[in-house]
Amino acid sequence: MPRGNIRAWVARRHTASQRGSLRCDGVFETLAIVSDMNFGDLLSRRPLALAPMAGVSDRPFRMLCRRLGADYAVSEMITSQTSLWSSRKTRTRLNMHAERGPLIIQIAGADPHAMADAAQRAAAHGADVIDINMGCPAKKVCKQLAGSALLRDEPLVAAILSAVVNAVDIPVTLKTRTGSTTTERNGVAIGRLAENCGISALTMHGRTRACAFRGTAEYDTIAAVKQSLNIPVVANGDITSASEALAVLDYTAADGLMIGRAAHGNPWLFGEIKAALAGRAWHAPTWRERVAVMREHLEGLHEHYGCAAGVRIARKHIGWYLDGLSDGRAYKARFNRLEDTVTQHRFLDSLDCDMTLKAAA
Repeated sequence: MPRGNIRAWVARRHTASQRGSLRCDGVFETLAIVSDMNFGDLLSRRPLALAPMAGVSDRPFRMLCRRLGADYAVSEMITSQTSLWSSRKTRTRLNMHAERGPLIIQIAGADPHAMADAAQRAAAHGADVIDINMGCPAKKVCKQLAGSALLRDEPLVAAILSAVVNAVDIPVTLKTRTGSTTTERNGVAIGRLAENCGISALTMHGRTRACAFRGTAEYDTIAAVKQSLNIPVVANGDITSASEALAVLDYTAADGLMIGRAAHGNPWLFGEIKAALAGRAWHAPTWRERVAVMREHLEGLHEHYGCAAGVRIARKHIGWYLDGLSDGRAYKARFNRLEDTVTQHRFLDSLDCDMTLKAAA
C-alpha cells in the first residue's frame, strides 16, 4: 500500500462497511484475501480466483463462478484510454451491478499518467482493487506496447506501477508472465519491482509472452518468485483439475490459484478444487444441475448484453458446456443456428430431456 499499513487500511474499510458505505457485508473478508493474503486465518484458505479474460470473464460469468466457489474474479481488461470508456463495449465491461465484493477492475496501457488516471476513474466507479495487466500476449495489445510487451522495459514497468499505486488509496495488484521469451525470463525481477513499488499481490501466468497459450505452463519461475517476495503470489496457467491445483500449490508454495481457460464451460471447477483443498469429497453435478447452471448463465447473458448481442455471445459460452458431450458437435451446431432468446431456452429444455432419457436407457 502506498500510504500506511495494508492491515490498517482493510480495518478502515471494514469499519466503513459497518456504517453501510460499502456494497455488501462480505467485502471485508473477501477483500482481505486479495489485499493481504497473510492476514489472520485467510492464508489457510488459499483463495481461488477467476482470471480476467476478454470476452469471457464478463459480469454473468464472474457472478456464476463466485457462486460456485471462486473467492474473487477480475474484470475483463479495460483500456487506460478513459476517452473510450463511454463506448458501449467498455460500459458493458464496467457494469458490475449486483456483484459481491471485492470488485476488481483490470486496466491496461503503456503510459504511466494514463494508467494513473484510469485507476482513479476505476476507483471512483466503485472498484475495491485495481489490477494491472502486464500479461496479455494478444498482438493488438502488445502492438500498443501494453500487456506482456511491457516486460522488456523494466524502467517503464516501475514507472507504471508506481504511478498507479500512488494514484489511489485502494490495493493495486499485478498480473504478469514469466518474461518475454524463454531466454528472457525476468519474472523474479518484475516481482521485486512490483513489491518495491507497493503492489499488494502478484499473479503470474507460467508462460512467456512469446509462448502465448502454446505448450505447457512452467512453474519453476513462479516458485522462484514466491521464494523471493514477501507479498502474496498467485499461480496461474494450465490448472485444469483438483489434482493439478494441489500439485501446483505444493510445487510453487503459492498463496492462491487463478483459473482461466479451464473454467470455460466448467464453473464447477472452483468447488471441486476447494473440496480437495479442504480434504472433502466432491460430487460432480448431476446432468439436471448442469442444465440449471446453463440456464442461469444464459439468462445472465441475455440480461447483461440485451437480446441481440446476448443470443450471439451465448453461442460461445453454451458451446463450451456442450463440448463435454459425446455428441457435443451436433448439439453446438443446432444451438448456433438459433436466433432468439426463446428458442435458446427451449434448446436447454430439450437438452435436459434428451440427457435424462439417455441416463435412463
